Amino acid sequence: MSLRLQGVSKFVGDAMHLDDIDLDLEPGRPYVLLGPTTAGKTSLMRIMAGLDRPTEGKVFAMGADVTGVDVRRRDVAMVYQQFINYPAFTVYDNIAAPLRMRGLDPGEIDDAVRRTAAMVHIAPLLDRLPGELSGGQQQRCAIARALVKESGLLLLDEPLVNLDYKLREELRAELQELFTRRDSVVVYATTEPLEALIMGGEVIVMHEGRVLQVGSAAAVHQKPGSYRVAHVFADPPMNTIDVAVRDGEARGDGGFSLPLTGHLADLPQGRIKLGVRANHLSIDPRPGATVEIDGVVELSEISGSETFVHVAHNRTSWVVQETGVKSRAIGDEVRIHLDPSKLYAFGQTGALEAAPDAPPAVRAGTA
Repeated sequence: MSLRLQGVSKFVGDAMHLDDIDLDLEPGRPYVLLGPTTAGKTSLMRIMAGLDRPTEGKVFAMGADVTGVDVRRRDVAMVYQQFINYPAFTVYDNIAAPLRMRGLDPGEIDDAVRRTAAMVHIAPLLDRLPGELSGGQQQRCAIARALVKESGLLLLDEPLVNLDYKLREELRAELQELFTRRDSVVVYATTEPLEALIMGGEVIVMHEGRVLQVGSAAAVHQKPGSYRVAHVFADPPMNTIDVAVRDGEARGDGGFSLPLTGHLADLPQGRIKLGVRANHLSIDPRPGATVEIDGVVELSEISGSETFVHVAHNRTSWVVQETGVKSRAIGDEVRIHLDPSKLYAFGQTGALEAAPDAPPAVRAGTA
């Protein structure tokens, strides 16, 4: 199945939810909708599914215009972030429900239910009611009910957001494997840049109802087309500083300055933004980190095996990601070390002017 959106916009009253979106989706690899909560991901998925109609534009499936076709007549399955199961049905009956609605043979249904339950590791739970399951097991049941339909379009709207960290990791890995086996268009929505990188495939970066950039997850992460994409595709958001480029040097507030060499050598004169990801800054000296910025600790957050240190330097706030659990007290004076080869440059319109040549390492916490 292929899916095409042509000039799709959605308005509710005077409020714009989607703005002039063009997308071509083909089976074979997952598409990840990445953006904050208000980006329009759910609105877009509802139009893809046929739950809502666009105010403007058209939707095509396999070349046929399905813009006004009801969801019940579409070849689509959808998984939501809430655990949506029929509470009075057993797990078996929940998974079997869409096949029974099609009027399939009982033997065919039984085979499909047991095969799909085994695929998502809930085969021993088929006789239980949803209320007897853990949150992760309930979501596996909902995912199995969507998978068993073998629809040409599978939509997953932040399906792991309500699960704990360990369950998210486990299910994410299983879903990646499942998607590679399906000859369907798979669209997966998330607010988390790291999840978009782990899922791989094509990423569709959204913000305020608009599609900002489409491409392979690794390529978009390495070369965001604009400051806004870089901000969305980073957790924590990319550090930025406004500077003036003049005579081969960038100068910012509070005495910040650095010579522009390497990939930054050809930047145009004038005002630009320089950006750097939190994991490319350090408080301890690193090889290549030739720029030093003195500041004061505003906040120190420990997250698992990482520490995020917020440092104030004049009117600029920097976030530094340190490996391991570090003790940084509020008010401590620290020195940030920056490697100019890791800097991004964005012009006055926000468009990317220069990006680091080497791809960043992708691991837990580095998005």
